[in-house]
Order: sequence, then C-alpha cells, then structure tokens
Amino acid sequence: MAARNASTIACLVQLRGPQMGRRLELTDRTFSIGRDPSSDIVLESDSVSRRHARIEPDRAGHCIIDNESTNGTYLNEVVVSGEAQLRSGDYIQIGEAIFKYLSGDNIELAYHEEIYRLTIEDGLTQVPNKRALMEFLDREFSRARRYERGLSVVMCDLDHFKQINDEYGHLMGDYVLREVAKLAKARIRQEEMFARYGGEEFCAVLPEVDKQGALAFAEDFRRIVAGHIFHFEGNTVAVTVSIGVACAETEMKRAEALLVAADENLYKAKRAGRNLVVA
Repeated sequence: MAARNASTIACLVQLRGPQMGRRLELTDRTFSIGRDPSSDIVLESDSVSRRHARIEPDRAGHCIIDNESTNGTYLNEVVVSGEAQLRSGDYIQIGEAIFKYLSGDNIELAYHEEIYRLTIEDGLTQVPNKRALMEFLDREFSRARRYERGLSVVMCDLDHFKQINDEYGHLMGDYVLREVAKLAKARIRQEEMFARYGGEEFCAVLPEVDKQGALAFAEDFRRIVAGHIFHFEGNTVAVTVSIGVACAETEMKRAEALLVAADENLYKAKRAGRNLVVA
C-alpha cells in the first residue's frame, strides 16, 4: 500500500459494543481488528474471527480489508469483498460492534458531535433511543394536558425475535432491527418520534393524534412489516410485529402512565396470537 497524505487525520468512534464511545486514532500504519488478543482493536465476540479485518493507510486516507472472516465485514450495511475505501461518516460493522469512521480537518468537532449523538440515538438503527424518547414524551404529554390536545403512544415488539437470532445469528437480527426502523421512519412525520425502546421493542409518540388515527398508523405499520421481504446474506425470514396503542386520558397524571397503558395492550396482542394491534 502507498503511504497516505500525512495531513489526513482520522479516527474510529465505537457506536455499539462494550466500549461504546471510545475513540481510536488511526495513524500511518496498519490496524488489525479481531478476537485475537494481539489485535490492535480487540473484539471479544464469537461472531468475530481471530484476525477478522484490518485498516490500512492509502493515498486517499484509509481502506478496510476483510481477512476472509467467517461472518464478514460490513461497510454501510454492505459486505466488504476484498477491500473498500473509507470515507468520513462511513459505518463499519464487525460482529456486533459498530464503528464510525471520521476524517478531515474538523475531526475534533465531528467526534464531539458523535459523542453527543450517542446520548440520544441508537447506534444500530440510527433512530432516537429511550432517553430521547422519554424527554420527547414528557414534553408532549405536558403540552397535550395544557392545551387539551390528543396524544397517542404506539408500542411495537418484534414477534419471535429470539428465534431469528438463534437460527440465523445476531447479524441477521441486527439487519431485521435496522429494516424495521427504516420502514417506520418512512411513515413518521417531522413532529412525531419513532424510537428504539430496548431490545426488539420500538415506540412511536404521535402528538395531536387520536385513538382512531393511532390505530390506523399501527395497523398500517403492522401490515407493512408483515409484507416486507427481509433478505440478508442469502436467507429470507418472515417478520411480524405485535402492537399496543394507548391515548392520553384526563386521569393520567404522568407520561409513564401512557407508556404503561400501551405496554399492557402490547402484551394483550402477544397473548392473543401475535401480529395484532390492540388498543
């Protein structure tokens, strides 16, 4: 490999994994990634090969090379075949770990923006996380009570998600979570929020939407997920969601009560056979 431009500054920021938020400076040498303790970046996971991949400097900055790993190296959700050029903002996934590649003159600002984003965004799906959801729901709940406006919550849980992970592996599970998030983001308006609540559970907060509107949204989303083709690395899986819907009532004094009501309806949908909407 030819040496890269010495003025190019780059780093990796870990967005997912046990050391989330760590910053790894990339210099003018090769960085090895793998399960082997001698690797520059050690990832202790069964889905990571001992010498999984490496990052090398080149004239444009850096490239990533997969070392014929068992489970592959992914760049922006596409499997790396041989080597691939890295550009600032690229996402690298190796096993369950996700990194973001940053380079350029404003790397310090980009790094701090990324660290802030980690506090409000889920690293895997790039939708808001539970913390951001709760802050948003608290604001909207207060506004709904003050102005006597509608407010609805839609809780979604992927059916038999553990079975997908067990049968096809965590990379398939990660793909399914990302796809579900993408399907939802296409349906969410600017004044609404769709967030990852935890695990395989997602939540939508719909300001100024009544029960009828929330039910229509939930049923439409359930239908879209059930009809979507989830195809990853040669395997296709059927995915469905169970959904619970709740609307703010005058007797509810706290936003948490709305979440509890939606969660109770979600589990009614689960007990009734899954792939259902209950309000």
